[in-house]
Amino acid sequence: INRKRMAMLLMFRKNSPKFVLELHHHLCEDAYVAFFQLRYMDSREDVQIRGITMKSSAISLHYATVINLIDSPGHVDFSSEVSTAVRICDGCIIVVDAVEGVCPQTQAVLRQAWLENICTVLVINKINCLIVELKFTPQEAYSHLKRTLFTSKVPEERAERETESQVNPNSEQGEQVYDWSTEQGNVVFTSAIDGWGFGIEHFARIYSQKIGIKKEVLMKTSWGDYYINMKAKKIMKGDQAKGKKPLFVQLILENIWSLYDAVLKKDKDKIDKIVTSLGLKIGAREARHSDPKVQINAICSQWLPISHAVLAMVCQKLPSPLDITAERVERLMCTGSQTFDSLPPETQALKAAFMKCGSEDTAPVIIFVSKTFAVDAKALPQNKPRPVTQEEIAQRRKRARQRYAEKLAAAQGQAPLEPTQDGSALETCPKGEEPRGDEQQVESMTPKPVLQEEDNQESFIAFARVFSGVARRGKKIFVLGPKYSPLEFLRRVRIESKIFRYCFSRV
Repeated sequence: INRKRMAMLLMFRKNSPKFVLELHHHLCEDAYVAFFQLRYMDSREDVQIRGITMKSSAISLHYATVINLIDSPGHVDFSSEVSTAVRICDGCIIVVDAVEGVCPQTQAVLRQAWLENICTVLVINKINCLIVELKFTPQEAYSHLKRTLFTSKVPEERAERETESQVNPNSEQGEQVYDWSTEQGNVVFTSAIDGWGFGIEHFARIYSQKIGIKKEVLMKTSWGDYYINMKAKKIMKGDQAKGKKPLFVQLILENIWSLYDAVLKKDKDKIDKIVTSLGLKIGAREARHSDPKVQINAICSQWLPISHAVLAMVCQKLPSPLDITAERVERLMCTGSQTFDSLPPETQALKAAFMKCGSEDTAPVIIFVSKTFAVDAKALPQNKPRPVTQEEIAQRRKRARQRYAEKLAAAQGQAPLEPTQDGSALETCPKGEEPRGDEQQVESMTPKPVLQEEDNQESFIAFARVFSGVARRGKKIFVLGPKYSPLEFLRRVRIESKIFRYCFSRV
């Protein structure tokens, strides 16, 4: 709902009580839904208006460990944002639309991740669209997801084949760079708008206790040509030949489809039965809500929380900073066509600091700057307006009343009136002038930030990562530009030292 438009309609039809009640209902419902769609990464105004990510933004999350997450745009016009974010990450999450599948920009992102030698995990999003929009059955959705997962591996095979042909034309094709499979646990199926997501491991752990089959066996057979014989409690192969439902459909998709069917048809008895069987507690407000999305979000966010599914996969499958590979360190230290072996020994010694990733005071401070960009100086923390306290508000109101009393006294040719105990003054308004309220007399509630330079109100911010050491305020840091060459620097240092020794000997 457009709040500005609603406010305008309210001004034109403010005398209609029925309209006001309907407007209040819609605004409350919209605010309730917006609560679940709060996006911390959309801090820019243009991103909020357009509803897409345009610039990379970072946030720190705590899930078993600290995870620094960078949200990069997926549109082809902002591919440079992806390349700068990939260079300072240990791994990346590839998000693929379940309806559209792998797009050309997805292939470009996969190739960038492969060239930077970082691990990836796969998130197949918008599963809810297969239910609500495309009206797929669980079997049809499973066939569609199999094609999506298969086409996601094609760019990696092509990228590896091209690189192998360049390095060694006679070499045979090796293994895939990114082996995504549900068995390995690096694939998650999600619906971000409804707040749920799951991996095969979650259901394998649940059904291993109910059916009595080992979790490892369920992990291996939940995706593929397998079905379960409930009478014998055995997993059999050849579901299509025998006309049976695959294990993924039988144990997972049918349960999700059943929940959506009950909520969309507003079958209260079935919803209560599902909630009770899952051991969930749904609030009275969510249960009475007229929007089915709110009920689905309330149930699925407790049953299959998307944050647990994705972050658990990140912690288990993506490497930590300590597991950085030597090839990636060498790539970060070299620029352009430069090779690691051509670097001087003093520069090559920093490779050990990259690999150790230490935070001791003795460790060298190594900061890799991925990009720099200009921001408005008003957006900096030191220039943001400070909230005014209640005491400051009272003092400003008192001073405003006193100045107003002096102004009236000067207009009437009298002595200024003394303010009373509550800070007000007893005065009469001059002819033709009406008294102003306290709200108009008080100055702005937030002080204006004082900028050091009025002409230049932009500052440059560096998007960087600390690979070694600790960056503290007041510490001397050497900034090495993109054209910096350690060989040229060492050559100049040797020449200057020789000149210094020669001058010292002459003296």
